Amino acid sequence: MTLSITRSTSADTVEVAPMGEIDVENAYMIKDAVQEVLGEGRPRRIELNMRGVTFIDSVGISGLVSAHQLAGIAGVPLVVTRPSRFAHRQLWVTGLLGLFGNPEPAPDTAGPAEQPAVSGT
Repeated sequence: MTLSITRSTSADTVEVAPMGEIDVENAYMIKDAVQEVLGEGRPRRIELNMRGVTFIDSVGISGLVSAHQLAGIAGVPLVVTRPSRFAHRQLWVTGLLGLFGNPEPAPDTAGPAEQPAVSGT
């Protein structure tokens, strides 16, 4: 699966929304998207809406951290919003939830493979 990124602006907040898998092949796209936002001005905040992220590996996590650092250097807070359950779990396991604003997972984003098994007992 490939990665696509959409952007939207509301007041002085820019939302960057990746969709798909963030991995070694495309992790740079997250930082590039944030750099593009910063090149166009200084929003009050950048929100990285990760609801559509189906997979993220360690290189993808590194890309998020790089984007966060880039925004921080520019004085613009970058937070993760509405992460998929998979992305939320990866941020939690790596200890990075706090860095990205302690987001709660987006509701109803777990696919059938991610749903907990229900016991009949």
